[in-house]
Order: sequence, then C-alpha cells, then structure tokens
Amino acid sequence: MEEAQDGPKKRSVPAVTRAVAILRALGKSDEPMGVQALARELDLVPSTVLHILRVLTDEGLVAFDSQTKRYSVDVGILALARSAIQKNAFVAVIQPRLDALATEFGVTTIATQFTDPTHMVVVALSQVQLPFRLQVDLGSRFPAMISGTGRCFAAFNPMDPDELRARFDRLVWDHAPDYDRWQSEVAETRARGYAVDRGDYISGVTVTAVPFFDGAGRMVHSMVAIGITERVDAIGPERLATAMMKVRDEAAGMLLPGGGA
Repeated sequence: MEEAQDGPKKRSVPAVTRAVAILRALGKSDEPMGVQALARELDLVPSTVLHILRVLTDEGLVAFDSQTKRYSVDVGILALARSAIQKNAFVAVIQPRLDALATEFGVTTIATQFTDPTHMVVVALSQVQLPFRLQVDLGSRFPAMISGTGRCFAAFNPMDPDELRARFDRLVWDHAPDYDRWQSEVAETRARGYAVDRGDYISGVTVTAVPFFDGAGRMVHSMVAIGITERVDAIGPERLATAMMKVRDEAAGMLLPGGGA
C-alpha cells in the first residue's frame, strides 16, 4: 500500500512559470526589452517568449511598442498590485500610523516589503509637502540594500561577505559612502536597532529606517521617515527613531500570533 502524502501534490506548470519569469524580467529592466533579449536572459526559446508576451499583452499586463518592437510592463499590473496592497494586513495596520507620524513630525513616511532578497517595494506611504520632489509611489521598487532600509537589511540579514560587497558596489547614491564607513554604520544599526542615512542617498535629505521582523526573526518590512536634514536635526534623529520604533512595536504586537487584534 502506498504511503499517504500530506497535502496536495504540487505540479509544475511551465507556461505559468515562464510568464512570471518574463514579467519579473521586464519589471527589473530599466528599459523595454525585445523578444530575443528576454529569450537570452531567461534561456527560453524565442517563439515561446513571443507567444507568452502576446497573451500578456492581450491581458493588459504587458505593453508593446510597435516601432521599437519591445515590451514593458503595462498598467494592468498596477490593478493587481493595488488589490494585493489593499488586502495586505500589514498595510491595514501600518497606514494610519504612518499618517500620524507624518503629521506629528512633518516628514514623509513609507513602509516597504521585501519581495525577494534583492528588492523592496513601497506598500504604504503618507506624504507631506516637501521642498523637493520625492519620486516614490505605491509599488515603487528599490534595491534592498539602499539607504536606511539597506543598512537595516545588511545588519539583520547575514550574508556572504563577497556577495555583500558586490551588491554594495552596484548601488547608486547621490553621495556614495565608502564601504568601510557603510560597514561601521551597519554595525551601529545592529546595535541600536535603527538606521540613519544622512544625505548619502538623496543630497540634503535624511532617511531614518526601522526594521520589522516576522515571527521567525526575519526582517520582512521596514518603516522609513524622509525629511530635509535641517528639519530632522531640529526634531532630533533619536527622538524620531524612538517614535518610529514605538509604532513598530505596537504594529508588530497586532500582527504577530498572540499579539493582539
């Protein structure tokens, strides 16, 4: 007699796997991509890539430029993304708290979620009027290791030293810190529980970041406050970070098992 297996058997669905891979590749690319480029990157047959792209285009998830013969993600993806964000328990808990922090301190606040080991996505934000244009919207995607959140990520996610250095070298900053200083700031972040990016990522702007952990102790989200450096200095970076960590702890108490609502 065959031994019963726990749970349903997972079956491979190559067409779906390939379609997701194509969407991810287009999402990561800074420019639209052609069929041949996608096929090379994903090690797929060009005709297979073309057939999948045509379906994704018909569904409004991918846009096709008939002049350049290249593809890019289309606005149909936004509807899916917004729906996912609206149904996200973390977003429901953190959004009113971001609003309160933004109002109290006069800074823009955002919350991010890590979608993979290399990127984070903005899932909630509360903007205030600032004398500079902050290019961030729901669904905006950033490297996991950039700015304040990146220091938190490096502090609380053990990584091979060579990989850590390679990923750091690929980051783009207004004023890139040297690696030794960045490493010392990562260590400081680990010790005090929050990170501060003072004008490295955006000139004249201070970014304060606090990590969120899941029940297994993994960093899965971050909360970030962004403000003109002079204003953050007037508030007091430690005071701002302390308020953020208090909000983090309250929200975590509601989200983790046995923690509240």
